[in-house]
Amino acid sequence: MARAQQPQRTALPSPLPIAFVYLGNPGDAGWTYAHDQGAKDAEAKFGSKVKVTRVENVPESADAERVIRDLASKGNKIIIGTSFGFQDFALKVAKNFPNTVFLQSGYKLAKNYGAFDVRMYQGAYLAGVLAGAKTKTNTLGFVASIPIPEVVRNINAYTLGARSVNPKVQTKVVWINSWYNPGKEKQAAETLIGQGADVLLQNTDSTTVLQTAQEKGVSGFGWDSDMQKFAPKAHLASVVIKWGAYYNTAVQDVMDGKWKSEHIWWGMPEKAIAMEKVNDQLLPADGIKSYEMQLAKIVGGWSPFTGPIKDQAGVVKVAAGVSLSDAELVPMNWFVEGVQGNLPK
Repeated sequence: MARAQQPQRTALPSPLPIAFVYLGNPGDAGWTYAHDQGAKDAEAKFGSKVKVTRVENVPESADAERVIRDLASKGNKIIIGTSFGFQDFALKVAKNFPNTVFLQSGYKLAKNYGAFDVRMYQGAYLAGVLAGAKTKTNTLGFVASIPIPEVVRNINAYTLGARSVNPKVQTKVVWINSWYNPGKEKQAAETLIGQGADVLLQNTDSTTVLQTAQEKGVSGFGWDSDMQKFAPKAHLASVVIKWGAYYNTAVQDVMDGKWKSEHIWWGMPEKAIAMEKVNDQLLPADGIKSYEMQLAKIVGGWSPFTGPIKDQAGVVKVAAGVSLSDAELVPMNWFVEGVQGNLPK
C-alpha cells in the first residue's frame, strides 16, 4: 500500500501514553468491542510499558477534533482513531503535533499519520460459502449500514462466496444508513426474512440481526466479534476482527523507532481476520468442506475478487484469472451478479 515519510524520532516517555478514540462503546459487542479487544491485547503484550486511555461515544463530527486535540495536548504519543469518519479531524490535529503518531481507520496519509483497515470481505466471502450451502430458499439477506465501498465490497464478497457453491443464490439488501441502530437493524432483518431470505449477514455493529434471525427461525452470522452466545440456535459462524495483530505491531514499531506512515490493509494471511465458531451442527458436510477449501486458499493469498466476475447486468467486470488490485477494490461502487437492488446515491 502507499507509504509516506517517516517522522523525526524523539525520545518517548515511559510508560508510553496511547489513546483510543471509539465511535461507540465496547458494550456494542461489535465494531467498538473488537477494537477494545485489540487495545486489551496491547495492554497484555506491553504491560507497564504503556498507559492506555479510552474515550467512548465520540461522534464523527467536530467533537472528534476536539477530543483528539485534547488527547494530543495531554501528551499521548500514539492516538488511534477507530472510525473512518474521524480521519479528516485527526489529520487536521496531526499537523499541529508532529511528534505524535496518529493511526487512523481510513486511507489518508501524512508524515506522522498512518491509515489502517482490515479485509473484512475475506470473511464475508467465507460466510457466503456457508450461506450458499445452507440456504433452502436460495435467497440471502444483507443488512447494510452506509453505502460506502467497504460495505459494497462485503455485499459483493458475500454473494460471490454463496454463488461459488450455489449459482442460484440471490442476495437482497436493505440499507439503514447507520453503523449502529438496533431498531432499524431489526426492522431490516424482518423485512429481508419476509422477502424469503433464510440466511442473514450484516455490516452493522450490534447483535440484533443475528438475534432476529433466531427469533424468526432462520440463520445468520456474527460480525466483528464472536456473537454465538447471543443466538446459538441461528449462529452459523462469526467473522471476527483481530485488531491486536495490527496494534501490537504498530506500537512495537513506534517504540523501536521503526514506524512509518503507510496504509496497512491486513486480512487472514496476517491473522487480522478470523472465522470463529463455525457451527457444523447446522451446516451440511459439503458446505463445511467447501468452506475449508476456500479458507485455505484465502490464507494462502488468493483473492475472492478473482475473475471471471460479472456485474448485475451480466457484463464481465473481471476477466478469468485476473484479480482486482487494491487500487480497484478501494473505490468499489458496483454490485456483482446476484445482488438485487440498486446502490443508493
